Parts: sequence; C-alpha cells; structure tokens
Amino acid sequence: MQAILRLALVSFFAVSLGACSSSDPGPLAGIWQFSGPMPMKVQFRKGESEALGMIEKVSYEINGNQVVVTTESGPMKGVAARYTLTGPNTAVVAGVGTLTRIK
Repeated sequence: MQAILRLALVSFFAVSLGACSSSDPGPLAGIWQFSGPMPMKVQFRKGESEALGMIEKVSYEINGNQVVVTTESGPMKGVAARYTLTGPNTAVVAGVGTLTRIK
C-alpha cells in the first residue's frame, strides 16, 4: 500500500512540474512562419518572443503537445495564447492560424 501511495505522489509531482511555467520555450523554440489573416514570422526563445520587430517577455507552460505562452510585461501583460503542436514543425492556435517552423 505504501508503495502505491509513494508511486502516486511521485507521479503527481512529475505531472505538476511538467506543467509549471518557465522561461524555456521547449518544443516552440525557434522561428516560425504564421499563416492566416496576418502572415508573419514569430521567434520563441528563452524568456521572450519576437514578432513584427517587437520583443516581449513571456513565460511558457508546457503540457503534452500544448504550450501556453503568457506575456509577462507591457500592454499585453497577462494575455495567454495556447499553441497546439500537430507535428515536429507545425502548430496551430485555435481561431488564429497555423505555424510552420522555418528554423
């Protein structure tokens, strides 16, 4: 019984840590081309993202094939976008468009 409880606690903490916010973009790291109503390049790097020449401080929350990018400063502070990875070099943002990794 103790072994099962111990395993359950370890599993809980592993899942909890996996969903914590960090400065690491994980699978989003790199430069992506956005297609959709406003085609543009977006770069995700440690602690920040860059699009249209604007650099924003962000945090990343990785949970399975989803990465939530939350803006940490400026006028968009607190705004989050959920990127769903559909392949190693493709992702979608619901209602916004598709991204393809170019670097």
